[in-house]
Amino acid sequence: MMMACSENSEKRVQFVVVGGGIAGVTCAEQLASQFTSDSVVLLTAAPLVKTVTNFRQVAQILEDFDVEEQPSTVLEEKYPNLKVIQSAVKSLQAKEHTLHTEDGGILHYQKLCVCSGAKPRLLSQNNPHVLGIRDTDSAQEFQKRLSTARRIVVVGNGGIALELVYEVEGCEVIWAVKDKAIGNTFFDAGAAQFLIPALAQDKPERATPCKRARYTTEAAADGASAGVSRASGETGSALGPDWHEGISLRGAHKGSHNVTMEYQCEIRRICTQQEILQSPPEDPQSTDAAPSPDVGTWPVYVQLTNGRTYGCDFIVSATGVVPNTEPYLHGNSFEVAADGGLQVDDHMRTSEADVFAAGDVCSAGWEPSHLWQQMRLWTQARQMGWYAGRCIAAEVLDEPIELDFCFELFTHITKFFNYKVVLLGKFNAQGLGQDHELLLRCTKGLEYVKVVLSNGRMMGAVLIGETDLEETFENLILNQMDLSAYGEDLLDPNIDIEDYFD
Repeated sequence: MMMACSENSEKRVQFVVVGGGIAGVTCAEQLASQFTSDSVVLLTAAPLVKTVTNFRQVAQILEDFDVEEQPSTVLEEKYPNLKVIQSAVKSLQAKEHTLHTEDGGILHYQKLCVCSGAKPRLLSQNNPHVLGIRDTDSAQEFQKRLSTARRIVVVGNGGIALELVYEVEGCEVIWAVKDKAIGNTFFDAGAAQFLIPALAQDKPERATPCKRARYTTEAAADGASAGVSRASGETGSALGPDWHEGISLRGAHKGSHNVTMEYQCEIRRICTQQEILQSPPEDPQSTDAAPSPDVGTWPVYVQLTNGRTYGCDFIVSATGVVPNTEPYLHGNSFEVAADGGLQVDDHMRTSEADVFAAGDVCSAGWEPSHLWQQMRLWTQARQMGWYAGRCIAAEVLDEPIELDFCFELFTHITKFFNYKVVLLGKFNAQGLGQDHELLLRCTKGLEYVKVVLSNGRMMGAVLIGETDLEETFENLILNQMDLSAYGEDLLDPNIDIEDYFD
């Protein structure tokens, strides 16, 4: 049974970790297994915690794993010295090493690791027609509203937007993308063109059930909404990969995909029925600006910066996240990075003594390897949580520790439009300026391979489909071998490149 901090209860513990997502759970597990006679408290706003399962080391750094939501008892049974408390954080007094929880509890810690994740950057706060998808609860709310929807507008170009637009059926989707191509966080326009046809095709039948846990929560015992602390409204941890598995993403219509793309535009204005009738679309120069026959028949309207106006049942805001630092900043002197995260050094320490941070809430403040960049993704949440646990242990035991090897090279495995996607190093030539060349290999509907070279050395790669090149390419990026002599042969499908470099 998950503990709750009783009113005004005070606890003295060696280690407190905040956040039931991958970073927090991984960090807490690391500490509980290293310090078996010391108390570890994991504080989480949601009734379920995220755990890593089916972990697989694909190459030296590249890793693949599943994310499962499990009751906290699973952790407590595995680690007798680990207690999970369900409550949100109210405030932190870093100088006094004291954490106050929303339900009146007080935790005195020796070391604290903040893994409170990030929250959606919503287009419009407190608008009932705008839904952000971030945690289990919001995904369930989306499913419920979608079931009666005829048309939705999706705004955003990140991972959740990509998955959502592909998965939704039986409902017209208007997809507003501020860029020239979809998915520019993850890949270039060429890869986007490779993926786009999948939107028009019927999705393949799922031959095997998804091995990841279904994202469902039972109603909390007191009737409170699962995943949200009633007092604070703080959301639970982020959705895992394949969050859409096991929930029906079907609208009110029959039929499959019906996606309309609107590129290089953003939301100018969100209007109610009444507002759209009183003031028709603003841009008289646009041929799309005149009120259409369905004006007044939709619950909400969006006016885009390209002059077009669409009515819809609701709007999905998938425009990224902001680090969830709010409860920690007041009264403390944390160094905050430009992106809003708690700045951490190469030992995951914040600027406040004995306070560490990991995952989406933090920003890497060290000089990164020329092949690594921070992205708020599952892989890095796990890596940072694991490394933060080791750094806290090293500080307690007064042992030296070097920056983990996983920060040498950016790696990520995911799935978009039912294709396996592997990203390595400077996969989009980030920071390379004009000083790079690209090699491409594309087989329509099968695979897309892009290699980024600089001065003959491989700096990054995008692999879409079952290419089996990830381990070889990771090695070639890590060892920085001069590949100039191989030229286009590097991607010749008739040459077995793995044998080439064995």
